Amino acid sequence: MQRLGLFEKYGVKVLGTSVKTLETSEDRDLFARALDEIDIPIAKSIAVGTIEEALDAAEKVGYPIIVRAAYALGGLGSGFANNEEELRNMAARSLTLSPQILVEKSLKGWKEVEYEVVRDANNNCITVCNMENFDPLGIHTGDSIVVAPSQTLSDEEYHMLRSAAIKIVRHLGVVGECNVQYALQPDGLDYRVIEVNARLSRSSALASKATGYPLAYTAAKIGLGHTLPELPNAVTKTTTANFEPSLDYI
Repeated sequence: MQRLGLFEKYGVKVLGTSVKTLETSEDRDLFARALDEIDIPIAKSIAVGTIEEALDAAEKVGYPIIVRAAYALGGLGSGFANNEEELRNMAARSLTLSPQILVEKSLKGWKEVEYEVVRDANNNCITVCNMENFDPLGIHTGDSIVVAPSQTLSDEEYHMLRSAAIKIVRHLGVVGECNVQYALQPDGLDYRVIEVNARLSRSSALASKATGYPLAYTAAKIGLGHTLPELPNAVTKTTTANFEPSLDYI
């Protein structure tokens, strides 16, 4: 609707995160460029629009690879390919669901970690919750058990990923709630950003339940122009929404 000029024609104002930011987070090519600008590592990948382009990209990236569909929810159109035949079939299915797919180096077996981040228009930014998937990368988040807070991250790993999440959200210009997903090497500090969901998601619902922090309410208020320091914490009644929840339970 934005590209067709309907918002401008009918005077529709987009609240919260801008359409440009949403496009950057969903378009795999734009997303890769944005993260490269701030030296945040992502898996080696190439955005393509045809099966032949996908096959060429795989030769450059190297098998095994994962195919990710742009503008898709819940991992729709995504899957792993170990050879040309599997990639050809996977790409054909994915391209029926999205005009663009990402041919990406597989990180199957790495830890999958998520951070829920909130930012307002004044650049106040906090991480509400971090979560760790019970299953390694290769099992979609929606099909895995997720534990909050993470149980196997060292303090160094936790703060490294937290700092990166805040840096990403500020650079993209998210206004509201955001989910940042990582692949973390099991035996080191090497990590890659998997994706950023600049919206409320299933992970947001879990984070709200686990911490008691009202993410949907806070994101709505931020979209209306409020800032984190001025919003009262609905749980404690004494602090503001600018305070990060701390968990002493799993």
